[in-house]
Amino acid sequence: MTGLSYQSAGVDLELYEQSMQKLPELMKRTHTPGVMELSGGFAGLFRLAAERQWTDPVLVSGTDGVGTKLLVGTMLDRFDTIGIDLVAMCVND
Repeated sequence: MTGLSYQSAGVDLELYEQSMQKLPELMKRTHTPGVMELSGGFAGLFRLAAERQWTDPVLVSGTDGVGTKLLVGTMLDRFDTIGIDLVAMCVND
């Protein structure tokens, strides 16, 4: 397999790097008082202060991928279910 590269596939890695450097500043624009900090980046948390039915309700929006699943598996020292979970998320997303 010769001649294969990101560039030949239409991927501009320099533009990607430039875009990624701008991303944190763009993300800050979406922050409102309800946005909660969460280390690790596994999910986004938003406090629904206006909702009166529950005590301190929080909306959780999560994303995952192979990297996230491997990190969680490593943290738990458990790897026997990662493949099952990957298939389930691809089929059920």
